[in-house]
Amino acid sequence: MRSRIQFATITRSIIMIKKAVITAAGRGTRQYPATNAVQKELFPLVDRDGITKPTIQIIVEEALAAGIEEVCIIVQPGMEGRFKEHFHSLSKQEVLTSKNKPWVLKQSELLERLQQAITYIPQTKQDGFGHAVYCAREWVGNQPFLLMLGDHIYISGQKESCASQLIEGFRRFNQSIYAVKQTPAELIYLFGTVTGTPIAEKPGAYQLTHVKEKPDVTYARQHLKTAGMPDDIFLTFFGMHILTPGIFAVLQEHIEQNIREKEEIQLTAAQAELCRREGAIGLEIDGLRLDMGTPFGFLETQMALALHGVFAHDFNQSFRKLSNG
Repeated sequence: MRSRIQFATITRSIIMIKKAVITAAGRGTRQYPATNAVQKELFPLVDRDGITKPTIQIIVEEALAAGIEEVCIIVQPGMEGRFKEHFHSLSKQEVLTSKNKPWVLKQSELLERLQQAITYIPQTKQDGFGHAVYCAREWVGNQPFLLMLGDHIYISGQKESCASQLIEGFRRFNQSIYAVKQTPAELIYLFGTVTGTPIAEKPGAYQLTHVKEKPDVTYARQHLKTAGMPDDIFLTFFGMHILTPGIFAVLQEHIEQNIREKEEIQLTAAQAELCRREGAIGLEIDGLRLDMGTPFGFLETQMALALHGVFAHDFNQSFRKLSNG
């Protein structure tokens, strides 16, 4: 393992991550019936900069700010139009009528830049997260790529964004790298969970040895304990990954051999196999993972953005007044 890490350190400046895949093809049943009217990933949130945006825009902005040049959004068939309706700039007439609103013009220019970076690929059938990722194989080509979830917002605990932290990790190790977060045992049934050997040269990084989708606590205690972790604390997926193109070969095998879990082609199972074949790194990310795909998660996400945004002081003041009746 050590020679692999040393080689990666030497070559980390050669391979750059320029493409990102964002999955947004789910039916959004956890937010039903609102998703009859609005695609889940288009639910509006007030971002940290004080601008109201659909969730997907916040995610695309993070990817591009981290150095990504091209973004592929996996969508349901026929749904790309809903996203394209958002990602377009003002018409000439609208520019004229907005000339006294510089923030509107600025956002219009931003949407134009985002639009130029985005490609849409439909997932032809609802066949699981792994199948959704596999739909991007031709677009990705023979290069590593950043994978993000269309219903997850990421808030970094440092100057570098969560995506930037992960990309820097890949430059160091030159292997598939799974963002992870320390998580209490009672919550691991919600997440893919991993374990591995801590890498002395890089605190918070692990050479992974075991990957399991949403294990129960008994299984986790037997197979997924990580050296140095407190009792009943485990490493779980944070919601973004950098994957080598080898993931597509594994997914193709799973599709052709009909290897499924819960009747779907699962990405976590493919990541476990990729880890066995090529090795993979788990990297703890300094930040929050927020799933806006549930009603409570949506509220939690908006509150977290408010607490970390330009209106944080005003929000805290108002929240205290409400709390005090």
